[in-house]
Amino acid sequence: MTIFSRLMFSYFVLLIMATAVSAYSIIQLGQIRGITHSIILHDTNLLDLHKNMADALLSASRYEKNIAVMWDPTLYQSFLVSKKDFEQYLHEAMGLAEPGEMQEVLLRLGGNHRTYQALVAKEVALLETGRPLPQKNRSGDEKELVLNRALEDLTQLRALIHHNTFSKVKTLDDAGVKAQTMAVVITAVAFLLGLVLSIIITRSIVVPLARMKKKTVEIAAGTLEPDLELPSPPEVGALAQAFNTMCARLKEVDRMKTEFFSLMSHELRTPLTSIREGTYLFLEGKGGTVTDKQRKLLTIIAEESNRLIRLVNSLLDLSKLEAGMVPFHFTEYDLPPLINQTLHELMPLAESRAIRLEKDIGEVPPVAMDSERIRQVLRNLLGNALKFAPNGGVVRVGVRRTEEGVRIAVTDNGPGIPQGHIGSIFEKFRQVSPADSGRLQGSGLGLTIARHIVQAHGGSIWVESEVGHGSTFIVVLPA
Repeated sequence: MTIFSRLMFSYFVLLIMATAVSAYSIIQLGQIRGITHSIILHDTNLLDLHKNMADALLSASRYEKNIAVMWDPTLYQSFLVSKKDFEQYLHEAMGLAEPGEMQEVLLRLGGNHRTYQALVAKEVALLETGRPLPQKNRSGDEKELVLNRALEDLTQLRALIHHNTFSKVKTLDDAGVKAQTMAVVITAVAFLLGLVLSIIITRSIVVPLARMKKKTVEIAAGTLEPDLELPSPPEVGALAQAFNTMCARLKEVDRMKTEFFSLMSHELRTPLTSIREGTYLFLEGKGGTVTDKQRKLLTIIAEESNRLIRLVNSLLDLSKLEAGMVPFHFTEYDLPPLINQTLHELMPLAESRAIRLEKDIGEVPPVAMDSERIRQVLRNLLGNALKFAPNGGVVRVGVRRTEEGVRIAVTDNGPGIPQGHIGSIFEKFRQVSPADSGRLQGSGLGLTIARHIVQAHGGSIWVESEVGHGSTFIVVLPA
């Protein structure tokens, strides 16, 4: 998936989760609204109707008792009004009551009320004829019994209404708790899912970019292998492929450059050797008498020829080292004699500038090495130290055994190396020299060749330096 697709997918998932939370909340709110509507429109009205029916029934009972004591048509009319009101309230309650026990109670209440009305109507019929009611009126006892049953029905109706209201309130509370819990759960899941998706998408972008950053550092260090393979989004994958193409082309350019240097070195070495030998022949008088002025010019030509030949030889050595074509002959060899020989070779150069050569060689074991190549490394390091040490300065060689192997340190008290150049000092054709040092610049290949030789021995080389306090080049060879 592309980065755009991944982002849109994560946004879509989060949108679905947010929609689910909203939809669930709407459903629960609808349920809560329905329960609240039922309580307001049904249970509250039923309580009001219950009160009105009780009042109407008790009013009818009072009128009925007064009629039994003293016949009065006005009282009977009031009794009939109460009867009509009760029937109206009962009818409305029947319309609001839910099917089940509540409607059964209302039906039983209506039956008892009709029975009560019939008994009262029977007594009123006797009173209208002018006949008094009998002293022992059986219908009176039955009327009281029916009235009491009706009142009991009203009491039961009130209990049912309260129970129904409580059940709805409990359901309302459960729905609120359930909605709150579900909303929290869905929100937590959405948060975790969004976090996981963010981590996955960010990692799928950041990790390849970090690998490409590392590859950039490798390219800057000279590693030009087109081996950048990244499981990444297509956009980053295309960029990685462009990196590989760039590495392949840089590697080809570097190969062509190495071949060019190698070819030119081979082609230049023969004519340069001829020029040098011819110059020596002139200096020896083989071509006739040489004046002092001619001798001076011929000496300069010989020195420059030697410098060019050394440069050509360094280029050839570096080309072979980079191509892996230099044979190394490893044998167990003691380092102290090798260091002493190298110091002896460089002693005249040190004495010409009054530089003191010091050595501090401890007990070290023999090292498996190519002695000629290690001597070349020592020459390069000591030559650089002598070149940058001030007149009358000190160059020190120290050898110690460490956990990593044998450690060789070459220290000078020269101007030092700026921190910004330490990382690149071992690169080809790179030289770091103070502008006012007055030193002759070399080829910039000595340290590069030294690094290749040391690495071929399985060792490591680096420099520690501070501007104004000299430099120390350190070589560690496995022992």
